[in-house]
Amino acid sequence: MANLDVALKSAMNIDGAIGAALVDYNSGMTLGVAGGTGEIDLTVAAAGNTDVVRAKLRTIEMLNLNDEIEDILITLGSQYHLIRPVTSRTGKGLFLYLMVSKSRANLAMARHQLRVIEESLEL
Repeated sequence: MANLDVALKSAMNIDGAIGAALVDYNSGMTLGVAGGTGEIDLTVAAAGNTDVVRAKLRTIEMLNLNDEIEDILITLGSQYHLIRPVTSRTGKGLFLYLMVSKSRANLAMARHQLRVIEESLEL
């Protein structure tokens, strides 16, 4: 089991990682961040993605789908942004956010590693 700091450090070890965060999608508050660049404010990026998560959750509810989000992928020109809701009882309402470079990351491997980190996260 990994605590928040270990989980974020592990996320930053994923090939091509630019930044990672743990975010509360109800409040938009960032509980922890790692990485980032001078041009990218991870706190702002993470908070902005709360709208993405909330919109998808509302859509699932409106469609009466008995399902949950595994992850959300946003593909930009030079980056992948992965959003993975935390599924543990203590992590309800939180998501892991990972930003990786398209040229340096293996998307399938990044998704797999983020899933492993999410499953081992202990809050």
